[in-house]
Amino acid sequence: MAEFTNLVKILKAAGEVTRLRLLALLGAGELSVKDLTDILGQSQPRVSRHLKLLSEAGLVTRHAEGAWVFYRLADRGETRELLAALMAQFDDEDEVIVADRNALAKIQAANQQQADAYFSKVAPSWDDLRKLHVAESAVEAAILRMVGNEKIGRLLDFGTGTGRMLELLKDNYDFGVGIDSSAEMIAVARAKMSAGKIPHAQIKLGDILAIEPDEPDADLIILHQVLHFFADPGRILIEAGQKLVTGGRVLVVDFAPHNLEFLREHNAHQRLGISEDIMQAWASVAGLRLEKFESYANDNQADGLVVCLWLFTKNQERT
Repeated sequence: MAEFTNLVKILKAAGEVTRLRLLALLGAGELSVKDLTDILGQSQPRVSRHLKLLSEAGLVTRHAEGAWVFYRLADRGETRELLAALMAQFDDEDEVIVADRNALAKIQAANQQQADAYFSKVAPSWDDLRKLHVAESAVEAAILRMVGNEKIGRLLDFGTGTGRMLELLKDNYDFGVGIDSSAEMIAVARAKMSAGKIPHAQIKLGDILAIEPDEPDADLIILHQVLHFFADPGRILIEAGQKLVTGGRVLVVDFAPHNLEFLREHNAHQRLGISEDIMQAWASVAGLRLEKFESYANDNQADGLVVCLWLFTKNQERT
């Protein structure tokens, strides 16, 4: 229960049209200040002032990445229940909310088109491109070590790309499914499964933010160098958590925070790496518990990209 003076502060912060619109938009997931200014049609300083008030009241949290700043609804503390109650009052058919969400959908579609165009361009040489960024042999050895020798019944590889994870772990699972939204990537992955004689792996064209309901739950989900291509990676962890059996695991491989803005501009990266704290916060919302964490620097690259591995376990369901 919020303390009385804090409750007044929270209500004052939320009690304004633009700030209510911001809360409604952030209810759909994490967004950048640029996204919010584009949707609201207001200046960046004005939107930032509104966000500052919401942040000071504990209704939203702020995360800076290079020149970009992202906001999301608070998911901890005394305001969590208040936010849930407030969001429940929004009318999904209200014309303001509908217009804002339509504008958000256009921005999300444009971001995805940018990523898809990039993937189409680099699909034939995707594995070679990865080698420019990471010490692949060390990372793959760490992946095998984290996954362990115990047989995996069903593996899902979210954002499978060229299917490298299905290839690497082919002896570890009974059946594997790789899902990717790029037709060009899917073609490369299917060719690789055929060439590698991996009949117990299936490649599917699909959206990892909307996995088909009839897709069986997995014992292990892999997210290998995927999350930084999305503006709101927390949504993908939630999707992964929902497609895991209880006690199942999620292995995430991604970059630590960095300041290489050109990767956002030229390589379709939405996030400039992910910090341990942010990843933990996303995982907590998704019902995942951290089991292991490791990080590896790329000694061959002067600007020092670091690859991190997080192994999560789905929490036991409450009875």
